[in-house]
Amino acid sequence: MKTVTKVPAVWSRVPQALRLPLAVSLSCQACYLLWWAAFYPGLMSVDSVAYTWQVTTDHWRSDHSVLYNALVWLTLNITGDLSALTLLQTIAMSAVLGLTCASLRTLGVRGRWSAPVAVLCAAAPPLGSFVVFVWKDVPFTICAVLLFAVSAQLLGRRLHGTWNGRMHGSELLLLCTGLLGVDLFRNNGFPMSVIASLALLLALPGARRLIAGLAASATALTLLLMLVVYPAAGVERPSRTFVYNLNYADLAVAYAQAPGLFTPADLRLMARVAPLSTWRGAGTNCYVSDVLYYNPSVNRTVADRLTEPLVRLWWRVLRTAPEQIFGARLCRAHIAWAVFPGPRDKSARTWTYGTSIPADLWGFRQIQDSPYRPVLKARPLSQALNHAATFGRSAFRVPQLEWLFWRGATWSYATYVLVALFTRARRCRPLLALTGVTFGVQLTVLVANPAPCFRYMAAPLFIGVLCLSLIPALRASTR
Repeated sequence: MKTVTKVPAVWSRVPQALRLPLAVSLSCQACYLLWWAAFYPGLMSVDSVAYTWQVTTDHWRSDHSVLYNALVWLTLNITGDLSALTLLQTIAMSAVLGLTCASLRTLGVRGRWSAPVAVLCAAAPPLGSFVVFVWKDVPFTICAVLLFAVSAQLLGRRLHGTWNGRMHGSELLLLCTGLLGVDLFRNNGFPMSVIASLALLLALPGARRLIAGLAASATALTLLLMLVVYPAAGVERPSRTFVYNLNYADLAVAYAQAPGLFTPADLRLMARVAPLSTWRGAGTNCYVSDVLYYNPSVNRTVADRLTEPLVRLWWRVLRTAPEQIFGARLCRAHIAWAVFPGPRDKSARTWTYGTSIPADLWGFRQIQDSPYRPVLKARPLSQALNHAATFGRSAFRVPQLEWLFWRGATWSYATYVLVALFTRARRCRPLLALTGVTFGVQLTVLVANPAPCFRYMAAPLFIGVLCLSLIPALRASTR
């Protein structure tokens, strides 16, 4: 009885302003702990194996996030396992979801409306299980949602007339953390942070120089690290073929659809890299660039040497037949703008990894003799939880509902509609800046994307679900 009576007493000492974010964070963390225990030490993909191999064999490469690789290295060296990293991811996301609810409250969204959708983000299999993946896209998504939360906090001050052109210290710190996080956890993240910053810059007079300076500094730091610091520290740069593989995929699509665009000299150039049948076959699937990049008949050594003429060819095709290049990009970015998935026979369904880790680690042979090989194995803390969690993810993979549970584009459009309605109801145009993060992610993926992976559009999905709490706020504002 004493323990029961102590809980209300302790809770009463928590400051009123902290009760909502703390309650939401604790509730979300309880859900995430179940996912963490079910899939201990964490869900994995072939990228997870690559991270482990790179940091344990001094083969660091900048084609993945060097910052996330550093976190993998620290976790392995301190604990000998990856479970601490996935646990920290759950704690960070729980804290950000709690902060988001507190930020939405400044917009007039009550905790009774925002708290359930935040917990839904932690409990629903597509989003809840995503946070326990060993993947750089998880902290990227956490930082993107953090940017949304900070935006809501700042715009709430603008809505209620308390904005004086200055950010509080905590707001400035969180904004810097979010901007740097999206820049450093995904190599193409900085365009998204620039777009989100531009939205805030237009909505918050008095702090425009500060926001522009923060965005410029974060971008400059990211480029400095990628171009100067990482190479100086011994981090390998990705091959030129990797850097331009999307351009080569564009050429394959153009060749398959309009072979008359290519001269005999062009074809001889392409044939030095791979048989023309390989180019044509890869071009028949415009949804995935990996069909060409990972084809065993592609000579990557030759492709590296021929980068300049191949890129010149790409530019020429872009000038003479832009519809071919733009069409290939739009098709490959299907996950960014299309609500419904593409045909199954073109690998255009939403790509998601399963809950099992194959014994051959997706064919990643370099790691087989590593002392860290035992770490890359599922060791659920509870078999019952594992079965229930696996069943949950499988149940949510119903093809007829893929557009709702797994497609970030669906929730991007939902965010735009809800924010527009909320902006109209509150008669405050600056609130449109709430769409900055979602639009930034969507546009970035639209411009350059290799495959229809769920993880690329996970952040808009989180934000879209959180924006559901704006619906009762719309009704309240019309009374």
